[in-house]
Amino acid sequence: MRNAGDRYSIDPLQAAPKRELPRVSADRGLVVEDVGSGWCGAVVHTEKSGGIHVVVLEDRRGRTRSFPLGPGFWIDGDPVVLVPPSAPAPARPHRTASGSVAVDGVRARTARAGRILVEGRHDAELVERVWGDDLRIEGVVVEMLHGVDDLAAAVREYSPGPGRRLGVLVDHLVEGSKEWHEATAVARCGGTLREHVLVVGHPYVDIWQAVRPNRLGLKEWPTVPRGTEWKRGILTALGWPGTTPADVARGWRRILTSVRDYTDLEPDLLGRVEELIDFVTGDTQDR
Repeated sequence: MRNAGDRYSIDPLQAAPKRELPRVSADRGLVVEDVGSGWCGAVVHTEKSGGIHVVVLEDRRGRTRSFPLGPGFWIDGDPVVLVPPSAPAPARPHRTASGSVAVDGVRARTARAGRILVEGRHDAELVERVWGDDLRIEGVVVEMLHGVDDLAAAVREYSPGPGRRLGVLVDHLVEGSKEWHEATAVARCGGTLREHVLVVGHPYVDIWQAVRPNRLGLKEWPTVPRGTEWKRGILTALGWPGTTPADVARGWRRILTSVRDYTDLEPDLLGRVEELIDFVTGDTQDR
């Protein structure tokens, strides 16, 4: 049995377990008190001085004083260990909606003579939404055809040639379609024209289908019965107003605003637009 006097032979400081003090980052604005001096102030910054890290504190009168980082500080009356703030993670490169690395501070290039032609307004607006930043940096202008009837004549009127390349994006470019026949007619133009013209397309009936359906809460785009105007048929299937041209315009606006960047578009469109940009900007005589 322990003698009652034994309790006086135990050093209570040695017997008590040591409590590990919380480590706190010396972030700018943090208010701390130096225990030894009683100096209380907000962290201005940390620096290395004489081989040791110090923290600079500013009191309420605007005076500053430096203290070694480490133990010996209070925050709201509780002891802490001040440590240097973590270095900020390297900033990730900012990217455009097309996925390209953004080039900050660069003015748009003067427009090239080369052009990219698309079928209509909706095509142009979707290309602008995703590739607009890239096109301005490259100086590529997108123009509307308002349909591809007699595409060969439209191409000849543009007079493509050295330093004036022409890229054309068409909808529903599948074998046997009207667009396929028009693109074939361009290929038959012969001469130097073919060298300076590139016609590509996607398989979708309309550019709307190049937007991934999950952006609209769909598993797939609805099927429109033959004989029904495609856009209005889609709007009806979606339960949206689709009777007037204004309804169609509002429906497209809802679809377009659902597109955040290139990940919301189908690969069949992404690859074709990138191909056209490379083609138009690859003309060494337009530099």
